[in-house]
Order: sequence, then C-alpha cells, then structure tokens
Amino acid sequence: MEEAGDVVFRVSPEGQILFASHRAVQLIAAQAPLAGTALLQLLTEDDRPALQSALNDVLTGEPGRLFESRLKCAQCETPFELRLSCYANQQGLKELLVIGRNMEQQRATEERLRHMATHDALTELPNRLLLSDRMRMVIANARRSGQSFSVACIGLDGFKKVNDGLGHPIGDAVLRTAAARLRKTLRDSDTLARVGGDEFVAILPGTATEAQIKLVTGRLIATLQSPFEIDSHTIYVGASVGVAVYPQHAEEEGRLLALADVAMSRAKETGKARCVVYSQSEAEPPEHDISLEAAMFQAVREGEFLLFYQPIVDARTREIQGFETLMRWKHPTLGMVPPARFIPIAETNGLINLLGAWALKAACVQLKQFEEVAKRPLYISVNISPRQFRNDKFLDVLDDAIAFSGLQGEQLVLEITEGTLMVDPVHAESILSKMAERKARIAIDDFGTGYSSLAYLKRFPISVLKIDRTFIRDLPTSEKDAAICNAVLDLAKHLDLSVVAEGVETEDQLGYLQQRGCQYIQGYLTGKPMAANIAMAALRESMHLKIVQPDLRQVNK
Repeated sequence: MEEAGDVVFRVSPEGQILFASHRAVQLIAAQAPLAGTALLQLLTEDDRPALQSALNDVLTGEPGRLFESRLKCAQCETPFELRLSCYANQQGLKELLVIGRNMEQQRATEERLRHMATHDALTELPNRLLLSDRMRMVIANARRSGQSFSVACIGLDGFKKVNDGLGHPIGDAVLRTAAARLRKTLRDSDTLARVGGDEFVAILPGTATEAQIKLVTGRLIATLQSPFEIDSHTIYVGASVGVAVYPQHAEEEGRLLALADVAMSRAKETGKARCVVYSQSEAEPPEHDISLEAAMFQAVREGEFLLFYQPIVDARTREIQGFETLMRWKHPTLGMVPPARFIPIAETNGLINLLGAWALKAACVQLKQFEEVAKRPLYISVNISPRQFRNDKFLDVLDDAIAFSGLQGEQLVLEITEGTLMVDPVHAESILSKMAERKARIAIDDFGTGYSSLAYLKRFPISVLKIDRTFIRDLPTSEKDAAICNAVLDLAKHLDLSVVAEGVETEDQLGYLQQRGCQYIQGYLTGKPMAANIAMAALRESMHLKIVQPDLRQVNK
C-alpha cells in the first residue's frame, strides 16, 4: 500500500484517517500522527466541500472517483489527483481508500508549455498568438466603452548590419535588450509583443489622439536610440514606428496590424528614426492575398489564365508587324483580375515560372496561326519576369518553346526590364549571350525608367528599346518628354537598335514620333490588348483592305 501512490490514506465512513502512508506523513510534515485526523483538514478550505461530496457519492455505491485538490503540505499547497474508492474491510465494514498522485511537476510542465506556446523564446515577450488574443480583448473593451486605442509597429533600423557584422549571438543580445527597454517604457496596461525578426508590436489602450501618440512613440524611439553595449561592442540601431488607430483606421485586428505595418514601412522609407501614423494617402496593403494566392493555384488547374495580344505596328503604314503577349486572369467570380494584382504574388511564390513557361510556348504557337492568316512573317514579343530570368531552367524552357512551335529565333522578342539585368550583370550577360545564340531578340522594356547607366547597351546583346508610356503621354506639348524621346531615338539610331513607343493614344503623338523616325508604335490608337480570335480578325481585315483597295481605285477612275 505504501507504493500505491505518492500519498495513501485509509479513511472511515465518517472521514477520519485510519492509516496514512509514510510518504504522506513526510509530504504533509505532520508533527503528530495523522490517524484520527479528519481527511478534510488536510485540504485547502475551498476544496473541502467538493471532496466531502465525492466521498459521500463513493460511500453510496458510485464507482471510484477522480478528484483534483490541493493538500496543505509543509509550507505550501500542492496539487494532487486523488482516486477515491470504497471497499469492505476484514470485519465487513465499509472503508474508503484514497490514493493521491502529486501533480506539481506535471502542472509546472503544462504551465511551461503554455508559456512557450504564447511567448517568444528569445525575449520572453508575448508572441503573435498571445498578441492576437490580447488584441481581441482590447477591441472588445473598446467596443463596450467607446474608447479608441492605437497599435504601434516598431522596427529596428539597421539591425541586419549587426547580425551580418557581429554575428547572431550579438544580434540576439541586442533584441533582448531592446525588448527590455521597450517593456520598461510602456505601461502595465499596454501589451508588447515580438512578432518576428527585429519587429515588435505594442497595443496602447487609451492612446488615440495625436498628442498622446506623439508622446508614447517619442519615448519608444528615444529608448532605442541610446547605444547598446554588448560584449565590448558599442552598437547604434534606432527604430522606426508605424501607428494605426482603432476605430478610425480599422476595426479588425488583422487589418489594424497590416495598416500599422504599412505606416512603419513608410517611416523607414522617409528617413527612419521617426513615427508615421497611417493615413488613407498611404499605399494600401494588398487585401486577400492569401485567398487570392490559393485561387491562383486553382486557376492554373482550371485553365483560367488567358493570353491577350496587343498589336505592334509600323509607325508609317500602321501595318501590324507583331504582337506583345499579355497575361490575363478571368476569375469566375472576381472577373478579370488586374495583372498588377496577381503578377507580384506569382513572382513571390514561384508560380510565375510555370505561368511564364506556358505563356512563352503558347505565344510561339499562336504566332504560327497569326502568320497563316496574315500570309506574311510576323513576330511575337513576350515579357520575361525577374524570377523567370534568374531560373536555371529558363534556357531549357526557351528551347522547348522554339522547338515545339517551329519558329525562327528572330521571330521571338523577349522583353526584360533594366532592373532585372542590373541585379546581377555578370549572370545577365551570360544568359543574354546564350539567348542571342538562339537568335532570339532582346528588348529593354520600359526603357528610361530604371537604371540611368547606359553601359549595358554596349555590354549586352540588345536589339530593341521600348520607350515607356510615361514619356509618350504628354507628347508633343511637353518639351522635356520630347527631348527624352529624341535622345532615345538618336541613341538607338547610332547603336542600330529598333525602337517601339508604348502607350500611343492620339494622332498627334503618332505624328510626332513618325516625324522623328520612330519605327514602331504600340497603344490604344492602333489596337488595345485583344483575344487571339480578335487579333486574327484584325489581320484578316488588313489582308482584305490590301486586296480590295486597288480594285476600288480602278473603279473610281
């Protein structure tokens, strides 16, 4: 019986202890024998009524019961799980057997696990899970009371240089010190959480006016501007803060955090070591990105992505010379999703490689159909995203597209932005050279809006410059835009490059460009992006006019 549990008691039907195990006596540190003592006297007062009820239930025939209680041990209260059962002794009389298991270590383990699940291991601050719970509580209180509150996102400035230059152990020490400073600066009613990397979030109940926000965030920035003395290193980082206010800016926790994060990014972009309160003029964070991303993968399976084609025409004759391929997404409920919304997501999650490979092959095949209708050679222009260009399988994709369609390499123009080329010029030069070996032509898209260096025009095998629409929009009245266009056209002429002017929408723009020797134009004036069947109809119409017009001239004579 001594080994049956951490504590073992035989108890009379009246609740008097008849026997107590040696370990029970030791744990309770009784000064006198426990025999004859009421079992209830060993429990805390709050637990006694429940235990008495459980004992009565067992005595009246109920099967064994489990009961959690706190026993008054040496100088503390210890949690125990008590198993109660009733039996007949040798004389045939009822007795109760109480076997207890010490739950102190298990409770401590459970508490430690709960703490680990809700707190950041490095700083001991609440993590995202606990932050979300606290945020919901503050929102509920604010709705009841009608009071506003603020959410502040705090990002350390220049923290990456600490990790890169001094190592992660020093960086971790900086984060712990920063967390301690921020916690000390805030009130007990505020919540400070670490949400990852070098970013913290503070929930500030009752802080909503401009003056209040300025006071609190000023203290937060000031406490992080002081130098960090870590292992003989003196480190300066500082912080940028973004703030969103409930309910002025948003009423939902995720939205408040997103807007505060947008404001913090703005603070970093505009000088750092400052606070920016969100305003409607700030760029909105993308909504429903996660659901949209999931829908994109579904769209690939369901074939919802389409290719549209915008004519590129001869500036003098307006005859279609080729088409730029443009990707579109026709969602069953959202309708046509703008490329500006789904392309960045595809670029981030890698889906652009799959979509880009499909677009390249499909465009090359489509060009064959266009040529059958036009009865003359044409070319197709396809945009290559930064991630596609850097993918080590890109040249294989290009080879497959050319081989599958049977195109001549020179019929394919691959549009790449200046920024893509200049991220890694050595890699770019290698890939472009191999593209040129396949006779594919390289076009610089949105020319003039990226890097100002023109050295790459000499270094890379480029064939086409596409003048960005921002330089075309105000022609011919804008002297500065006219000067830029003239410079590009002169540059292209001396380097023997073709030029395509994008975004041509008026006859005046076309006339100006034609007079200055621009070879090709693209824009709403000569054709909006269109489905393949409409593009073929446009090519047939052009053929019809060519055949009919000479006959009409003879009749008119």
